[in-house]
Amino acid sequence: MVTGTVVRVASRENASTLGSVRNAARLMRAFGEAGQELGIAELSRHLGIGKSTVHRIVTTLVEERLLERSAAGRYRLGLAVYELGTGVSEHVDLHQAALPVLTHLRHTTGEMVHVAVLDGLEVVYVERLESYHLMPVFRRVGHRIPAHQTASGKVLLAALSAEELHLRLQTWSPVAVTQRTIVDRRRLIAELHRTAERGWGDNIEEGHAGVVSVGAPIRGSDGAVSAAVSVVGATTRMTPTVMRRCVSQVIEAAGLISRRLGHRP
Repeated sequence: MVTGTVVRVASRENASTLGSVRNAARLMRAFGEAGQELGIAELSRHLGIGKSTVHRIVTTLVEERLLERSAAGRYRLGLAVYELGTGVSEHVDLHQAALPVLTHLRHTTGEMVHVAVLDGLEVVYVERLESYHLMPVFRRVGHRIPAHQTASGKVLLAALSAEELHLRLQTWSPVAVTQRTIVDRRRLIAELHRTAERGWGDNIEEGHAGVVSVGAPIRGSDGAVSAAVSVVGATTRMTPTVMRRCVSQVIEAAGLISRRLGHRP
């Protein structure tokens, strides 16, 4: 009799545990089916389970970074979801590796996001997602801009060897497009050293008045910097506090894209 009781209790516990996992899995899939942000009530209706149960599952998933809670009290997929994807995404190209991470970065910052590569002394934008806000600049995919005027360009120039940088700067003919544009070679080199040391770059109205950006390096499987990801916003929104938060977000995004390309620090 005792044995039978133990079996029945174990069975109920197993069923309960599996049911919770199943509900958590269904909840995660709901974000792909119903939209990028969902509230507790929406998830409850979508899944057909009580709000209190949904709230417990969501709270656990937020603690595990599988979900994030927005300022409006709604929920979205967290960066840990993309980290999990790196285990099955080692052999993908830059587009495949970057787009889901860029989508998340744009969603969390609300700003324009780019992936750029270096061509000579110019950056070429190979991926772009538009800002949720009006922006004084529009950079389409394929657009080129002098590298020293952008955060991503500084990151890419800073990754060059001293010899390669010296060789490229022999043809450098900078034009001041704003009062903040760097046109002095020694100042540029000092700025690139600072960028390399801290691992990210910034652009404070150097390419366009009223526009700032922060960028971080993307590395391939060989560890070499192959591209850069950046967040671009208007100075009216990008306060020092917001800039610091964007630096953290862009570094994390660059790391995720790098791992999706096979980089293992």
